[in-house]
This record gives sequence, structure tokens and C-alpha cells, in this order.
Amino acid sequence: MKFNKLLKTTAAALTMTAIFTGCAASGKDTPAPGNTGVNTDEKTAEDVELTVLAAASLTDVCNEIKTLYETENPNVTVTFSYGGSGALQTQIEEGAPADVFISAATKQMTALDEEGLMDSDSIINLLENKVVLIVPADSTLGIASFDDVAGDKVTMIGLGEPGSVPVGQYSEEIFTTLGTLDAVKAKANYGSDVRTVLSWVETGSVDCGVVYATDAYTSDKVKIVSEAPAGSCKQVIYPAGIVKASANAEATAEFIDYLKSEETMKLFESYGFSKAE
Repeated sequence: MKFNKLLKTTAAALTMTAIFTGCAASGKDTPAPGNTGVNTDEKTAEDVELTVLAAASLTDVCNEIKTLYETENPNVTVTFSYGGSGALQTQIEEGAPADVFISAATKQMTALDEEGLMDSDSIINLLENKVVLIVPADSTLGIASFDDVAGDKVTMIGLGEPGSVPVGQYSEEIFTTLGTLDAVKAKANYGSDVRTVLSWVETGSVDCGVVYATDAYTSDKVKIVSEAPAGSCKQVIYPAGIVKASANAEATAEFIDYLKSEETMKLFESYGFSKAE
């Protein structure tokens, strides 16, 4: 009995020796308890969702920017929400989720910054646009200038709502400078954003409308008859900036840098915008 017990003990010892010898020969360390052997220090890019509130006049170019940016940055999803700049300002003031704001005028951006809702250091003047008078492509009314709007040639004009739509504010500046604002107001139909005004002119619902040059370039159903007279309104500047409540500060800063890049600026220019000076 003692001899059999001794044999079993010896065999167990030899087995354990063989196991440790095999591990040493393989050159691999046995993982410590709870260690899977995977290097947990290796990091992968986390998925990020960015929400950009942008002026309606940026719709076409920003849809293309979204596609390009997501292709180059597969871990980032960019969601654009378009509208009148004043309406977008209100959304930010009411706490709507947003990472970036691109306005069609400095007024809305300045107001948000003064309220402490924007990252002041991030705000840039991104683009410049032009204000133009358009008519339906088949119009026969002979409208050729902003002065004509106050006359008998025009029964109804489409304008942006001046309380919330920058193009409406620029329009009022122009007609005030020309001394015809009261006459124009009497025949004005007001839209909630510049694309609404464009659609009215396209369908002939109004005789003419005031929009940005970039909006007019998107449609073959309208034609530009006049640019705003020199000095009749402020420069049409589009500022961009990071919303202070953004939870994606780093990714948002990278997106702003992308908007400023030479490659993206060429894309903006292809849609009729120019770089803000």
C-alpha cells in the first residue's frame, strides 16, 4: 500500500514537471488569472454623431459635404438640420441637441455668443453670399431691377420673414435704402426660409422673390434679373461655430477645420459661395 501511494505521488510530480517544461519551451507565458492575454491598451476610434444646424441656403452643398466627410471619417455620422437662421437660433436657446451652428448672418451667431451658448473662440466667418432678385424662368413681366418691385409690374413678391430669416432682413435693408420698403411690404408674401421663397418663384406663385445667388443657381426654373445694388445692404457673411453644450468638442473642432479646408472651400465655391474675407 505504501509502495502504491509512493508511485502515485511520483507520477503526479513528473506530470507537473512536464507541464511547466512545455510552457517554458514554447516561449509563452501563462496568462495570470483574469488576464485574457489581449492588449487592452490598444484603442479604436469611437463612433461619433455630430448634429449641425445650418441655414437652409446651405442645403445642397452641405448634403454633399456630409457624404464626403463620412466617407473619409467612417466613425463619424453627421446629421444636418436646415432652416431659417432665426429658427435655428431659437432651437439652440431652447436646448436642442447641437454641435455646430452655421448661420446665414452674423446677427444670430452674435446673439447666441452673447448669451454664452457658443464657444466664442471657435466662431469663424466661413462664407460670403450675394442677395439677388429672381423671377420665374418664363416670366414676361419685364422685371429687371429691385426698383421695379415697387412699381406696377409686380403684384406679389416672395420675401423671407424678416424676424427670423436673414435674407428677409437683407431684403428690408435693400428696400429701405431704395426708399421703397412700404410699397414692397404691401405686396409681400413672407416665407419661413429662403428655400420656400425659391419654390414660390419656381412655381409662379409670386412674380418675383429675393433669395441668395447660391439658391438661384440650384434651379433652372428661375432666372436672376439683378444683384442687390452696391451698398444697399451689409455683406452676407455666414459664420460657423461650436455650440458650447456640444458633448463632442474634439470631433466637432475637427469638422470645423474640415469646413475651412482648401478642398471644402472649392466645393463651396462650386455652389456659388465665396470665402469670407
